[in-house]
Amino acid sequence: MAETKEYDVIVVGAGGAGLRAAIEASAHGVSVGLICKSLLGKAHTVMAEGGMAASLANVDSRDNWKVHFADTMRGGQYGNNSTMAAHHAREAPDRVRELEAWGAVFDRTQEGRILQRNFGGHRYPRLAHVGDRTGLEMIRTLQDHGIHQGVDVHMEVTIFHVLKDGDRVVGVVAYDRERGRFRVFKAKAVVFATGGIGRAYKVTSNSWEYTGDGQSLAYHAGAELIDMEYVQFHPTGMVWPPSVRGILVTEGVRGEGGVLRNSENRRFMFDDIPDLYKDQTADTPEEGWKYTQGDKESRRPPELLTRDHVARCIMREVRDGRGSPHGGVFLDIAWIKKNLPDAENHIKRKLPSMYHQFKELAGIDITKEPMEVGPTTHYAMGGIRVDGDSQMSTVPGLFAAGECAAGLHGANRLGGNSLSDLVVFGKRAGEHAALFAKENGWGTIDQGQVDSAQKTALAPFDRPTNAEGPFQVQYALQEKMQDLVGIVRRDDELKQAVDFISGLRTKAEAVGVSGNREYNGGWHTALDLDNLLIVSEAIARSAVQRQESRGAHFRDDYPEKDESWGKKRSVTRKAADGSMEVFAEDLPPIPSELQQIIEENR
Repeated sequence: MAETKEYDVIVVGAGGAGLRAAIEASAHGVSVGLICKSLLGKAHTVMAEGGMAASLANVDSRDNWKVHFADTMRGGQYGNNSTMAAHHAREAPDRVRELEAWGAVFDRTQEGRILQRNFGGHRYPRLAHVGDRTGLEMIRTLQDHGIHQGVDVHMEVTIFHVLKDGDRVVGVVAYDRERGRFRVFKAKAVVFATGGIGRAYKVTSNSWEYTGDGQSLAYHAGAELIDMEYVQFHPTGMVWPPSVRGILVTEGVRGEGGVLRNSENRRFMFDDIPDLYKDQTADTPEEGWKYTQGDKESRRPPELLTRDHVARCIMREVRDGRGSPHGGVFLDIAWIKKNLPDAENHIKRKLPSMYHQFKELAGIDITKEPMEVGPTTHYAMGGIRVDGDSQMSTVPGLFAAGECAAGLHGANRLGGNSLSDLVVFGKRAGEHAALFAKENGWGTIDQGQVDSAQKTALAPFDRPTNAEGPFQVQYALQEKMQDLVGIVRRDDELKQAVDFISGLRTKAEAVGVSGNREYNGGWHTALDLDNLLIVSEAIARSAVQRQESRGAHFRDDYPEKDESWGKKRSVTRKAADGSMEVFAEDLPPIPSELQQIIEENR
């Protein structure tokens, strides 16, 4: 018999969004249980390095929420949920100040204000940061504050089924990763803050937890997913040695003056500047350098264009034979010694994690020589469809925040918007989940649902000992997603991927695991496979449907934007027969007052 616990609100995921949601729900006087797949403090948020975007205007007084809103919409190719983008831009400064009040130690200006740095796609220096370890400071602060708010934490517990009473969510079924024992969590409201989908790809900056759990479980519970074709490939991940391929190299390197060069030692980013950004981009290297050093009359260097564009430019250089020896390009921060007398100490102070990362993992001193970098799967703009105000999904009682929720970023996320996204919408999700719990009584747990879910979870142990293992299926998926549904996409390859995923599903349903339920990594991976296959199929099918290139979605066979597709979003849902249904719907019009802000800040 599974252990059962009851909470008014269950929060799944203990990264920035989950912690902030749990804190807010508890502040509204309801009981809160926080479930995390890993240990508390180990969430993927700690890997976010460069900073959190908020228009504090501490470095450039011209910044304000309206400019931040317009930048976010432009970066998302206007496919964003404009209500969410406005909430985010308005509320991010308060969330930063809140973290500071709770103990976050941000880098400071000479006047003692929170320092802000440049990042791609942001018109002004906007990222509040702690060196290049901002995510770690956010987690530390939220965790230290949250443990005093009466939240029960369940570590190393993974959910694998959502319980419903009619249309409404009433709890989840989970297992503890240590002993393999089942647990049932009964709740009046559930918040998913489970992160992204990067482990569907071979080369990724994402940690092991990012297997699309929240997106897949919400889909099975009847929630709609949107924008699943939009997967961001961060332009700068490590490429050498092979053991570190994909590990993130923060955009903060470029924000501090780092430049991209090809094998001919040429700054190739000046070759291709999108029309949408030409008036905001430097004409010369000298102007770009001045911008990184705070000259308000200068424009940003092309290395600080949006991530989707920079990643494609890097791939072009590699494809055309101008890449680095190991299939990337060169990112050079050491060159600033020409302009800064104390450059080595400056780099170590501003980019301490990057200095140690390359020194220890690649044997490179970034104060003296360039890094080799290339694109790495980084972020999912698509995910669970949520209401722009409350963060509730299309299923009553199920809320979502952070990377597993969609809408804020549109076709492409601006760097730094992710960390502020977590706390802005984590707070909103926690608040509205608490209000929902207060307004709705307990639902009924159907024991039949619980028993069926547990039986399905244990099925891999009942299969023949010579059955294919789950790791082989996951590796095959990662290879195909990387090759066929990566940065550059084509119709025939996308359709091939859809067919391949269908075949893998048959294999996944037959995988076997050996041993018992305790400490069994093979079993854990077997349970992850359905989540990975669902999100992968949704990405591939949505990419087939969008016959244009927009933001992070680039079609080699449809390389231009199509105005008609620019007015639509993709929707994924589970059909009555259990198959996946993907269709396009019209984007709602941007409210006139928000459209005016966009026009005023083009």
